[in-house]
Order: sequence, then structure tokens, then C-alpha cells
Amino acid sequence: MIRTDEIVITIDPASRGQDPRAWFPEPGDTELEIGCGKGGFLLRQARAHPRRNFVGIEWANKYLKYAADRMGRWGVANVRLARADARHVVTNCLAPDCLSALHVYHPDPWPKKRHARRRLFTPEFVAAAVTVLRPGGRWAIQTDHREYFEVIRELTLARPELVAVPFDDPDYGTVAERTETNFETKYMREGRPIYRLAFRRRDVT
Repeated sequence: MIRTDEIVITIDPASRGQDPRAWFPEPGDTELEIGCGKGGFLLRQARAHPRRNFVGIEWANKYLKYAADRMGRWGVANVRLARADARHVVTNCLAPDCLSALHVYHPDPWPKKRHARRRLFTPEFVAAAVTVLRPGGRWAIQTDHREYFEVIRELTLARPELVAVPFDDPDYGTVAERTETNFETKYMREGRPIYRLAFRRRDVT
């Protein structure tokens, strides 16, 4: 059993160049999931890869508390969770080349036109995400919203640093095009189509 106050951290929104590898007692490859919800995906990956470190950002406090309690009960020491504005963290707070993988599954599509500015995916966010990924780092994205998917695809394919790769990669928690997040399970049960993308970052000179 691990105390939840060891799992939940505070990310200083005013501090630049933060390296999430420093948030763990043991150095290692560090992956970030944006919108980790109840933590099911992170828990499976953290248990499967105890030498890697995993960070989850979640805005909904009730889900964050649930996920933290879950990690504590399983005694998972290689996970840190934070309630924060993920777009701000990636765009303004993280150091370059600090992540080995980035997971973004079912970001809020904000479907009303007047709310579109609240979406996670903007040109600025995508550029920042590329920067915080190390060369060779993986970025996996999944959504059930077709219009948002088209926006995401256009933004990501415009980046020469990103090379499209198969979504399935058991080493990064995707098997048979499943991430088994709560939202994915719910939407598949409802018969919604799921749209997926995955990339590797390359150096562009």
C-alpha cells in the first residue's frame, strides 16, 4: 500500500523546463497520459513495466482521487498523478525531449463551435508535444469524434518530425486496436466508431 500523497503531485504552472523524470525516485523512461480518468490504462502499463515511469494528468478531481487510490492499493510506485491543465503543462512547463511516450485517448471534443478554442489539439499544442517527445518517442491518439479526428490528423500530419506508425504496439499498451480505457469500453459498447493515430518522433535537420 502506498499513500496517495506520494502519488499525487503538484505541477507548478509557472515553472519552465520541468523534467518529469525528476518526480520519481528511480530514473527511467517516462510516459505521460493526458486525461487518465480512473487510471486503468496507467495501472496496467505501470505494473507491466516497473522500470518505466508514468505520469497521468486529469482535470476531474473525482477521477484523479479514484485513480490515486487505485494506484495506492496496488502498491504501484512508478506512477505520479496531477490535476492540471494538460495543454498548459505540455506547452509551457515540460523540458524538451523528456518523454518516451505520450498517450492521448478520447480528449474532450468540445463539439460546439463556440467551445472549439477549448480543445486540447491546437497548432501550438502539437508543436509543443513534438518538442517534449524525445527522438524515437511514441505518440498514440484515439477519439470517437470524427470531426475532431480530422482536425487532429491534419495538425499532426503537418509536422515533419512525426512519422506515422501502426497503432497496435503491445509494448505501449495497445493490442488489437484496444487501449481498454473506460471511455473506449463505453463507446465501443454503444457502437460508436473509434478513430486512431500513432506516430514516432524523428529528428528533422
